[in-house]
Amino acid sequence: MKIGLVGFAGSGKTTVFNAMTGLDAPVGYGGEVRLGTVRVPDERIDRLSAMFKPKKTTYAEVTFCDVPGEHGAERKGLSTRALTTIREQEALALVLRDFDSPAVEGDVEPLRDLSAFSDECILADLTIVEGLLARARKENAPQADRSRLELMQSVLEDGTPLRMVSADQLDRDSLRGYQLLTDRPMLVVVNRDDDRAADALPDDLAARIEELGAAGVVLSASVEAEIAALDAEDQAAFLQDLGLTESALARFIRAAYGLLDLISFFTVGEDEVRAWTITRGMTARTAAGKIHSDLERGFIRAEVMPYDVFIEYGSEQAVKAAGRFQVEGKDYVVADGDIMNIRFNV
Repeated sequence: MKIGLVGFAGSGKTTVFNAMTGLDAPVGYGGEVRLGTVRVPDERIDRLSAMFKPKKTTYAEVTFCDVPGEHGAERKGLSTRALTTIREQEALALVLRDFDSPAVEGDVEPLRDLSAFSDECILADLTIVEGLLARARKENAPQADRSRLELMQSVLEDGTPLRMVSADQLDRDSLRGYQLLTDRPMLVVVNRDDDRAADALPDDLAARIEELGAAGVVLSASVEAEIAALDAEDQAAFLQDLGLTESALARFIRAAYGLLDLISFFTVGEDEVRAWTITRGMTARTAAGKIHSDLERGFIRAEVMPYDVFIEYGSEQAVKAAGRFQVEGKDYVVADGDIMNIRFNV
């Protein structure tokens, strides 16, 4: 999963990047696009690894992309460079400044900045859709194609992001090549001073985030960057002092998984215990393809043990003896936490 950290200059975006990745990228205006990959915290993988003691343990991964911020209180528009980089992301994490800084001009208004960024993305998408629609009309494209573009144009002209349009109304498969920004899942990261890191979002900001079909999290990036540099025991104590139960990375990834409707299934054994990330609702055969294309092509069956069942009985043999071992076909819908072994023949 690739998540782009975006926002206006001075929002603390690079500090959030450092907090998420544990890196020490230089902060300040401008700079280059930076990438950092982190493993997804998952207590289930920890426990399975302790039980199987494999040669290798592989966690799911998230890649964060720190996109240089945009300047100017007038919000004159996202640059072509920024738009190109943002379009390459699977999901967007918009960092909003909610702290005083002598280095940043203007008042602290996260609600204003959220609306400004959303408006910029809507305008960028509308420009693309209008061009596509004009060409479709000129070339007398099928009515279904023109109707889809007309719907998108109408939604964007109303100031609504495309992610708010239901799958019943809009065929997402047809949009893949357009890289439309407002159809990207968006997580709003409110970056605060450390003394307010545990406070809830204000009602007006929470309502606006919901209107945009996004999700919101609150953190103090400067403090979280310090926490990321500590060992696990010291991290827990530091978080407790702040009134928090888990790190920003854990909260961030949980929110992102929920927003993207992602789940994990596991493969286990003496060689490797591994987490695989898939979209909720994916069938066993398609999920097998995440492991290797041969498994999808030659799929015979999936042998399944739900994680909680496996932990309850402690071994595959005990699960079988209890009659809880599942043998599923290609159309089985994989559940979060399923431990799967794929039988195949090519």
